[in-house]
Amino acid sequence: MRVAVLGGGPSGAFAAERLASAGVDTVVFDEKLAWEKPCGGGLTYKAYAQYPFLAENDTPKKIVRNTVLAAPKSKPVTLALDQPLLIYSRYDLNGMLLGRAQRAGAQLEKDRVLNIERRGDRWALRTRTGTLDADYCILATGARNPLRDFGTALTPADAMTALGYYIPGERDRIDIQFLPGFAGYIWVFPRCGHLSVGICGKGLPASAMRVRLERYMEEQGLSKAGATFYSHLLPCLQTPAWKGNRVSGEGWAAVGDAAGLVDPITGEGLYYALRSADLATKAILSESFDLGGAAYRRLLRRDFTAELEFGSRLAHRVFHGTFLRGAITSRMVQFTRLSPKFREVMQDLFAGTQPYMGLKRRLLRNINWSMIEIVCNLGFGRLIPRRDNA
Repeated sequence: MRVAVLGGGPSGAFAAERLASAGVDTVVFDEKLAWEKPCGGGLTYKAYAQYPFLAENDTPKKIVRNTVLAAPKSKPVTLALDQPLLIYSRYDLNGMLLGRAQRAGAQLEKDRVLNIERRGDRWALRTRTGTLDADYCILATGARNPLRDFGTALTPADAMTALGYYIPGERDRIDIQFLPGFAGYIWVFPRCGHLSVGICGKGLPASAMRVRLERYMEEQGLSKAGATFYSHLLPCLQTPAWKGNRVSGEGWAAVGDAAGLVDPITGEGLYYALRSADLATKAILSESFDLGGAAYRRLLRRDFTAELEFGSRLAHRVFHGTFLRGAITSRMVQFTRLSPKFREVMQDLFAGTQPYMGLKRRLLRNINWSMIEIVCNLGFGRLIPRRDNA
């Protein structure tokens, strides 16, 4: 059996490693192979706990233990992370994953697939330099998938924009800034030797997002001098799109961004890229493997797509909703500062271990204690005068 993997990003490289390790004839096609992607590279505890090699390696990475959260009408708060985030340059992360695939026996072709055609029970792939036959195709072509008949049918309503600057500099924390009336956020991610400073979300033109980002950078003293601008498209499926999301078909399966598998609230895609690649290869290698892709769809649903679909319903509430006459994002920052119980919830959200589907139940279970903590902290803050620095 020969499997062609179209795309050598994290999902494609990981799928290739898994298949080649199992003895499957595996060929990866990518016209760039390892490349830089300034807006990505962060891995949560959920990712490296599931796949320990992501933490246990010699590839350069930042281990980040603090996040500063800020929102309108709310004093910023520093959240010390019990489970740190790992932040790679995407070039380094991609290179590591491709190296593992190659060592496992996968063949890497620096070439672009222009077209795939089903001929009987096999595929004919046409590339820039030739042709190849394969029994099965894994699409790991990203959000800008050129093969329109395969993978998620991404529409403007089901996508978000990420844009920003690749800035020389060093920092030991992550900064997250929520904005009024905007379904998204600004971030500053430290990487090895540079910062990724960007904005992602939906509902605003890219030009307006860039204006907001540059205003924030000016306020924070982050200079554009010597910085490289970038923009990127991310899947952000609305609830109706999840029902008919096209993730597999006769002889093919899509993974990662090509399947629309991105958190609709945070924009996180790396974990779902790796996890979907793992599930796709498990479906291919299983004794009950079916060319139609039904087994893969079931595995996705059981594992995380029901969670992402729920997140798509929650997203509007998070970014546009109110609580106690204030924006949800502002209350979230305030409660993180004032309530230890709420900080525990935020810890788990950053670690990736708190499902959205269980979030409401957990918040309701802890709300009495959280409100007591908040009232007490507010009360003591008023009773005890702050010391002025001499």
